Amino acid sequence: MRKFLATAAIALATSGAHADVKLPAIISDNMCLQANKALPIWGKADPGEPVTVTLGDDKETTTAGPDGNWKVALHPLPEGAGPLEMKLAGKNTIEVKNIIAGEVWVASGQSNMEFAFNNAHNAAEEGPKAKYPKIRIFNLQKKVAFEPEWDCVGQWEECTPETVVHTSAVGYFFARDLHEALGVPVGLIHTSWGGTPAQAWTSIEDLKADPELAPLAAQFEETRDHMAEAKEKFEKQVLVRWEAADKKWKEKELPKFREEMKAWQAEAKADKAEGKPVPPQPKPAHIEPRKPSPPDADPHLPTVLYNGMIAPIIPYGIEGAIWYQGESNSGRPWEYRELFPAMITDWRKRWTAANADEKDFGFYWVQLANFMVREPDPVQDNGGWPGLREAQHMTLKLPNSGEAVIIDIGQADNIHPKDKMDVGKRLALAALHTTYHKEGVYTGPTYQGLTIEGNKALVKFDNMGTGLTIAAAPSTQPGVPQAEPSSELKGFSIAGEDKKFVWANAAIEGDHVVVWSDQVKTPVAVRYAWANNPECNLYNKEGLPASPFRTDTWGGDPDKK
Repeated sequence: MRKFLATAAIALATSGAHADVKLPAIISDNMCLQANKALPIWGKADPGEPVTVTLGDDKETTTAGPDGNWKVALHPLPEGAGPLEMKLAGKNTIEVKNIIAGEVWVASGQSNMEFAFNNAHNAAEEGPKAKYPKIRIFNLQKKVAFEPEWDCVGQWEECTPETVVHTSAVGYFFARDLHEALGVPVGLIHTSWGGTPAQAWTSIEDLKADPELAPLAAQFEETRDHMAEAKEKFEKQVLVRWEAADKKWKEKELPKFREEMKAWQAEAKADKAEGKPVPPQPKPAHIEPRKPSPPDADPHLPTVLYNGMIAPIIPYGIEGAIWYQGESNSGRPWEYRELFPAMITDWRKRWTAANADEKDFGFYWVQLANFMVREPDPVQDNGGWPGLREAQHMTLKLPNSGEAVIIDIGQADNIHPKDKMDVGKRLALAALHTTYHKEGVYTGPTYQGLTIEGNKALVKFDNMGTGLTIAAAPSTQPGVPQAEPSSELKGFSIAGEDKKFVWANAAIEGDHVVVWSDQVKTPVAVRYAWANNPECNLYNKEGLPASPFRTDTWGGDPDKK
């Protein structure tokens, strides 16, 4: 027995020694390192322990600090370098294999970024083609944290038809298009969580530093500092209300929906047998209430996803980030005008503090798609999805930024439109132009200015490419060809001094659009695609849609109504 205990003690001691030098999960086999920038490599060891990192001919030595943290900066690697091996030596040795160097991008946001490749409309066609050993993907496991985390859970994988299915569809198509356009390896760090607001992805320090965002910081601190009370309220109030609502839904709404589905299945079977079109599948009148998250695991709280899912990958070398989010902030678009650029600046500042080469890295986002029931009249609300799109567009004031407009490829009945290939393509066009300085048209027409001539309004545009045109949206259904374009330009409304918008006639004349209505003798303002789900068809001849806009500034802050 004594011999067994002695042997076990030796084994434990040996195991402890071999665990002294540790790397975060983001630094591991198959990783893609950012080319042409200094390469931070970091980890943990015993305090005072010397650590040597060797990559090719580059060898750097440092000593772990009193807290056990250490970091070195390796010299930049050229694009395409690899495969390489990196060795870390302290009391123990770690080898990291199959390393390449290329362009590394972070893909983040909420559910439309999380949307998995195998759910995309053309996954069956594109999946077998996804054989790209020089595209490396790291999928970060979801984590709520009340303090910045040092490490995360995830692993680098080579892109194959088998590994691509569970990663971000938008992220994959973006990475693929960059890889094919640049001819270099691409690394994608995917860190997203459905249904989450931008404040969850922003550090507490930057929220507190902005007077307009300080209430969000206070919300986080109130929960963090009074967690016991928050948990008690959750158990006794929030959870009880949800249980009652869920019970009601299951007893009343679910049986109705099952009966509707039963009737639909019978009708669809009969229509199919007769060669008739199958009617649309019914949807429940009310969605089952989503179970709320307890306060210590709530991804909607400010800062908690920055702590758990962004902090662990800083200071890994990157070239930029892509972002698909905004739906969860659409109720407060005025706040998003401040919050979104603050979040971007926050990320840039924190990466730059760890690596000066990261200053103002590229940041490209997806403007919200068209969604919900199409309104018959011009929508005049300045909030909601139109206001959120405007807030996103205003963020273009930041340097090295860009926007993928997808006002044409959403789905009225699905907040998660399935065409992710065109989304990735449009993000890649923006990055290729702004970050990589490639020639070519990279965005659709954007509003430049308004001139009034009598009863007509002349709208000028930037980013017209080789000219303005009427076009149809890409097909989002496999095997269904793209629709023929309309003969009329749609989506414009016009108003006079009474501020009442009416649908307008519109026509392309050279490099501008003429807008008019017999109901408005003296126009003052024009709006385009200003609705949750607008009918609109202005493009440039390169096939990129015009961004929604309004020329007026009417209406107060909808956040304060």
